[in-house]
Amino acid sequence: MTKPKILIVEDEPNMVMGLTDNFELEGYEVISANDGEVGLSKAIGEKPDLVILDIMMPKKSGLDVCKELRAKGYTMPVVMLTARGQEIDKVVGLELGADDYVTKPFSIRELLARVKAVLRRIEGRNQGIEQYRFGNIELDFVKHQATRNKRPLDLSTKEFELLKYFVQHRGETLSRDRLLDDVWGYDQYPTTRTVDNHVAKVRQKIEEKPSEPKFIITIHGTGYKFLG
Repeated sequence: MTKPKILIVEDEPNMVMGLTDNFELEGYEVISANDGEVGLSKAIGEKPDLVILDIMMPKKSGLDVCKELRAKGYTMPVVMLTARGQEIDKVVGLELGADDYVTKPFSIRELLARVKAVLRRIEGRNQGIEQYRFGNIELDFVKHQATRNKRPLDLSTKEFELLKYFVQHRGETLSRDRLLDDVWGYDQYPTTRTVDNHVAKVRQKIEEKPSEPKFIITIHGTGYKFLG
């Protein structure tokens, strides 16, 4: 069985050494980078199963690295490391497509548990339905592609994951908190408005009349339901 590969992008050598030792003891293959530019290059070239990404780094911030990875279509999970009090960075990081975050100082056991949980969640997302069609929309979950009227549909990574989750749970009433937990993967999140914002963006792309949606409908006081 192939070892999961973890990329640690962190500029503190002692932390990199400690994380590397612990992840290797847990059976992971570990590679590292000490600045954002090298981290981005290794994420693209080495294709790790997960990236641990510090926000504050030389040359290119963790936020910029995450943004560029998602813009280039790379979907590997990202766990951000933030300093205590960087609440705005957490929000921005999650909006850019990070899968989880851990606040410094943290325990190694906590980070290991978060990483395992994210990898399990991603594995679960990748199982099951491979393609789905509704209205004039076609989704290919293997190739991570979407089309509308046979033309490529520009969905961000998180928009695609949200739409996939709706498809997997079609007909169910999904609360905003459940969507945050299962699509974003956070027990604590500053606001559920991010769900509404992403739903609004997806509606603009898949609905004939976004103001009168047929596929993703609002269940007032609760959340949303997918009827595709």
